[in-house]
Amino acid sequence: MRVVFAGTPDPAVPSLHALAASDHEVVAVVTRRDAPLGRKRVLTPSPVAVAAEELGIPVIKADRLDADATAAIAAHEPDLGVIVAYGGLVREPLLSTPAHGWINLHFSLLPRWRGAAPVQHALIAGDRRTGAAVFQLVPALDAGDVYAQLEQDVPRGATAGDLLASLAVDGAALVREVVDGIAAGTAVAEPQVGEPTLAPKLSIADGALDFTQPAVRVLDRFRGTTPEPGAHAAIGGQRLKVLAALQGPDTELAPGVVTFADKRVLVGTGDGTVALTTVQPAGKGAMAAADWWRGLRADEPRFDLPGSDQ
Repeated sequence: MRVVFAGTPDPAVPSLHALAASDHEVVAVVTRRDAPLGRKRVLTPSPVAVAAEELGIPVIKADRLDADATAAIAAHEPDLGVIVAYGGLVREPLLSTPAHGWINLHFSLLPRWRGAAPVQHALIAGDRRTGAAVFQLVPALDAGDVYAQLEQDVPRGATAGDLLASLAVDGAALVREVVDGIAAGTAVAEPQVGEPTLAPKLSIADGALDFTQPAVRVLDRFRGTTPEPGAHAAIGGQRLKVLAALQGPDTELAPGVVTFADKRVLVGTGDGTVALTTVQPAGKGAMAAADWWRGLRADEPRFDLPGSDQ
């Protein structure tokens, strides 16, 4: 089949490579326009754009799948559209432009976690099992019939970045399998079963750690917001990014209180402790939590808690 692929970030790249290596022809790649990155705000092509150019596939750069993008895609006469984390909605008439419509690789067990940040919300909620699904795109958000899905346990300690990278690789094989089935006329899609939950895009505020919560819930939020939008907490009104953290011992420590014990920086929670291993103070680079601790100038350092006046 003639396939148009739409995607933008790193997790979409394995699916593009899988399709490029298949018997199908990827006639065009759609991705978002170059974006300013880094402190110098240098315009940088998306990971999918870079991969497509390396593969010699024509690239259509568009931040919205509007009339111009639709016309550019239609000119390639695709049989099927495949979308993985493009970052925009496919609406009519583009939805019906390919003969077989569009399929989407989504990183959750649908209908759980429909939306832009399924992996992040799954980890924040404490889900211990997750997966990926390939479904037929329809106008309603992530509501189409499912062709295939995979399930896996969430690896202990995995962050959203870790889990996305793993699901992206496994999901790429699933995409290729479904595309082969559609081409052969053997693919069958089944309606989603269960109560949907939503996974909207996260904001910086979603990364705030609340040390009045049990340690396991603090760590769930840390893992779900790492690396984006980033886990953080405030101490003395100054934001501290938390880059790496682990379960600490069941030492009795008041919520938010920071101490150094057994060569580890421990923070009290609603029950037990969290051990900080790597942090980034405002205006500084990443550092070992122990080095940050040595620079604190308080008799009893304590993270600001919800409702505090600090």
